[in-house]
Amino acid sequence: MGAQLPGSGGRSRPMSEINVTPFVDVMLVLLIIFMVTAPLLTVGVEVDLPETTANPITSDIEPLAVSIDGEGRIFLQDTEIEIANLVEQMAQISDRNFELRIFLRADRNVDYGTVMQVMGLLDAAGYTQIALVTEPITDQ
Repeated sequence: MGAQLPGSGGRSRPMSEINVTPFVDVMLVLLIIFMVTAPLLTVGVEVDLPETTANPITSDIEPLAVSIDGEGRIFLQDTEIEIANLVEQMAQISDRNFELRIFLRADRNVDYGTVMQVMGLLDAAGYTQIALVTEPITDQ
C-alpha cells in the first residue's frame, strides 16, 4: 500500500480538470509552422508579375502553372523546360485533359511575343482554359 498524507482522510479524490497547457503549446507551434510554410507551397519560380484590378479566380482543382521568368526561360511547375517540349510535357502531366486549367505566369519584363508564343502553343495543342496570372494593384 502507498503512503498517505496526514489529513487526507485515507482517500484522495481524482482530479477532474484537464490540463490544456500542453495542448495549447502544441497548437501554437503547429500554427507557427503552418504560417511559415504556407507561402512556400506556391510554385517556386520567382516571377515579377504585372499588377491589375482583375478579380481573382477561385477553383477547387489545382491548376498547372507555366511560368516565364525575366530571362525568358520557361518552367512547367518548378521544372525548366524547352519551349519545343512544352506541349509534350503538358500532355504527359495532364493525361491529355484539355479542360485542365493552366495558369500562365510571366514576368513583367518578358517580351510580349514570348508570352503569346507560349499561349499559342498551348491553344494549338487544345488547352482552352488558360489564365494569365497577375498581382493585385497595391496602393502606394
